[in-house]
Amino acid sequence: MFPILNTERLVLRELTVKDAQAILDCFSNPDVLRHYGQKPLTSLAQVKQIIDNFSQNYDEKRGIKWGIELKGQEGIIGTIGFQEWSTEHKRADISYALFPESWGKGYALEAVNRVISFGFQEMELVRIGAIVFTENDASNKLLIKAGFEKEGILKNYMHQNNVPNDTYIYSLIKIKSS
Repeated sequence: MFPILNTERLVLRELTVKDAQAILDCFSNPDVLRHYGQKPLTSLAQVKQIIDNFSQNYDEKRGIKWGIELKGQEGIIGTIGFQEWSTEHKRADISYALFPESWGKGYALEAVNRVISFGFQEMELVRIGAIVFTENDASNKLLIKAGFEKEGILKNYMHQNNVPNDTYIYSLIKIKSS
């Protein structure tokens, strides 16, 4: 059963084929992709395959991806999830993307905090990582605000539009309860 998460203003739910057009719109937008390290999506068929892959990754405990929805409104405003999930090593990397019209409203931090809580409590993660382009100021600030610690720089780690980019690597370590 796919977990549905709630926050004050958001519902994080499984992505479905009904979200395909919104995902295509988001991940073909140059503003969204500027710091994402991904080629633009080009077709609904491609998006539907990606949604199937998300479902398979969850079934195989390799990742989980939620659609972010505003409470009381149909349709997603972005995505958030974990990839590189290792149950053996109790770690995963978080990633998120919001549609530009939802930027600057605190939705990303609200979703990140809820997903972190789920990762530590339900997925039994001990480490949550994040990899972010060094010039992605908004995301770098968000991770620090969420409690992540910058561990270092990965040089020429991600390519965007065939240009190598440096990234910061962050971690958030679960605090052991005594």
